[in-house]
Amino acid sequence: MEMLIKSVEVRDLVSKSNLPASDFVINPYVGCPHGCKYCYACFMKRFTNHEEQWGTFVDIKRCAKPIDTKKLEGKSVFLSSVTDCYNPVEEAQKLTRSILQQLVGVDVELSISTKSKLILRDIDVLKQLKNVTVCMSINTLDEKFRADMDNASSIEERLNALRTLHENGIKTVLFMSPMFPEITDFKALVLRAKDFVDEFWFENLNLRGSYKFPILNYIKRNYRALWRLYYQIYIKQDKTYWRDLAKQIDDFCKQEKVKFEIFFFHEQLRKNN
Repeated sequence: MEMLIKSVEVRDLVSKSNLPASDFVINPYVGCPHGCKYCYACFMKRFTNHEEQWGTFVDIKRCAKPIDTKKLEGKSVFLSSVTDCYNPVEEAQKLTRSILQQLVGVDVELSISTKSKLILRDIDVLKQLKNVTVCMSINTLDEKFRADMDNASSIEERLNALRTLHENGIKTVLFMSPMFPEITDFKALVLRAKDFVDEFWFENLNLRGSYKFPILNYIKRNYRALWRLYYQIYIKQDKTYWRDLAKQIDDFCKQEKVKFEIFFFHEQLRKNN
């Protein structure tokens, strides 16, 4: 499907964050060619007047003024909350690289979330930043399942990116998100990556909005033996599975002596922040 790409003028690339773990967010693009089937950010279409299918459009943000780094001093910044700042358009546009260059020498806690090997292009700049963490999203070792869910880098490319970043002294996080019940093998992923990952984060699959039933229909077609479980979790709203899984993750990560955070039960997270 042809990608619709256009430029839009914005007053500022930096926005105040609604996320509990960051003060500011920077989204260099609107939309994302990765087209993840479970992407919560598809809600952005309500605010951008896009009628196109999610994953088929990208708006390149153009901002005349540089980033006001003074207001970021001593703060935390997240790249990016509703797009992948290393989506394929970035290869030519280099907006993310420009943002990183502006943050060199700034006392800011920067977190970057991506599913792309393209981040390796910017290792030279990343090594100059005072406090940066790269979170790579991986939720399976099954390449066919990965390809069914997104158009981003392959699993091996993502794992190689984490290894290379780690070898270059950059803090790495494997963000196991979203975890699909009985499809995501969290133990296999931890064992595969623990030698070059500083921390593991775990987030469960939350189904809501326009992508809920497409995902459930995919499970019904491709994983029929799991349909009863998914029905119990996502139609009956039974949280037993997630409570049990959180305990398993806790026990296993402590056994393997790896750092970890579990981000289940989002409604409780919101209440606690």
